[in-house]
Amino acid sequence: MHYLSHYESPLGTMTMAGDGDHLTGLWFDGQKYDRSTITDDAVVQPDLPVFTQTVQWLDAYFEGADPGFTPPIRIEGSDFRKMVTSIMLSIPFGTTSTYARIAAEVARRTGRKQMSAQAVGGAVGRNPITLIVPCHRVVASNGSLRGYAGGVDRKERLLKMEGVNMSDPTTPTTADDGGEMRE
Repeated sequence: MHYLSHYESPLGTMTMAGDGDHLTGLWFDGQKYDRSTITDDAVVQPDLPVFTQTVQWLDAYFEGADPGFTPPIRIEGSDFRKMVTSIMLSIPFGTTSTYARIAAEVARRTGRKQMSAQAVGGAVGRNPITLIVPCHRVVASNGSLRGYAGGVDRKERLLKMEGVNMSDPTTPTTADDGGEMRE
């Protein structure tokens, strides 16, 4: 059984999907790839603990703070998709990474010489849990924002809200980051 709830964000209505224990989807209504994690039998159930935790996370985030925790999430799909999700979760609030850096990290973890940044882009672009799995923090190597399922304008607003230097979003905002992937 899947459950749904809604959240009114400053950037538009969002829908949360869950299996009762885990958040399985979070998206801006109308965005590309929405509703991919729910079934036709989903029921609205806003008082589930996972939705309460997600609302607390979203409230803190939209107040401009790093929420400091991650609600319980579940990502379906291949090991590759789960690995890309894990890497995205390691991108700190207020910083960005690139598709190429994530591809290099996937290659390192899998013992390959290289990994396609385009393949990484496909996994990033189909992220079912927007914001919490911070696909908006992934930019092109040249600093361009490229696609975002919720719209490039939203991606820019989210990054600005986190304090990312929009004149060069690939530059770390903290001296100790160095642009390296962290786990």
